[in-house]
Amino acid sequence: MATRGTDVGTNQSVERAVSVLRALDSGRPELRVSDVAELTGLGSSTTSRLLSTLERLDMVERDPVSNLYRLSLGLLPLAATATNRHPVHRAARMVLQGLATRTGLGANVAVRRGGELMFLCNFEGTRAPKSYTQAGHTAPLHATSIGKCLLTGLAPRERRKLLGDPLEAHTEYTTTSHDLLDTEIDTVRRTGYAVEAEERALGRASLAAPVRDASGDVVAAISLWGPTSVLGDHSDTGGQHLALVREVIEAADAISQALGAL
Repeated sequence: MATRGTDVGTNQSVERAVSVLRALDSGRPELRVSDVAELTGLGSSTTSRLLSTLERLDMVERDPVSNLYRLSLGLLPLAATATNRHPVHRAARMVLQGLATRTGLGANVAVRRGGELMFLCNFEGTRAPKSYTQAGHTAPLHATSIGKCLLTGLAPRERRKLLGDPLEAHTEYTTTSHDLLDTEIDTVRRTGYAVEAEERALGRASLAAPVRDASGDVVAAISLWGPTSVLGDHSDTGGQHLALVREVIEAADAISQALGAL
C-alpha cells in the first residue's frame, strides 16, 4: 500500500514531466537540456532523466544530429482525440469551414480556460493573412473580440478578480481599463457581437459572437479575423461590416443550436 509520502512524490514527478512538455511548447522548435532546465526551474540531471523517460514513451524526440529535443508526434493522437471529442469542436468545425470559405476571412472557435482563451480550431480565408493561430494556442480575453464574448457570462467583480489589474497592453489600442471593458461587454450583451481592431496585433481586426449551450450559458465564441482594411471600419454599418456581423452571428447561432440551445 502506497504511503502518503509516496503519493506526494509520484504527483511531483508527474508535475515535473508535464512542466518539461510545456517548456517544449514555449515557442522555440527545439531546445537543449539546459534550456528546458532553465524554463522549468529543475536541475540539469533531473531534466535530463525526465527527457530520457519521455523520449522512451514517445512524448518527446531528440534530433540525431543536433541532440536538441522537441515534442514528438506521439502526442498527436492524444491531442487529436481530446480536440475531436470536445462537443464545441464537433459542432463548430463544419460551420467555421463554410464561414471562412464564404467570407474569405479567418474563422476561429475558442473556449475560456481560466484567465485565457484557448482556440479549438482555425480556418484560413483567401482575404486573411497567414494565421499563426493553432488549436491549443491561447490568447488574452480582454484584447480579443472572441475573448470579450467569453467574458459576457461573468459579473464585473468576477472579471476583475480573474484578469487582475491593470489589464496588459499588447498594442497602443488595447483596452486596459476595467471600466472601459465593462462598457464594451455591456455592448456585446446588447448587440450580440463584439468588435476589436488592432488590440492584440497591429494590422488585424476581428468580429465575434458568443456560443451557448442547452442551459443558455456562454460556453464558447467564434470570430472572423482579417486585415483592418477589411474588418477595421466599424462605421460602415450599412455595408460590408453589417453583412459580416450577420454572418458571424448566424454561424454562432447554428453552433449553439447544435449544442442544444433554443
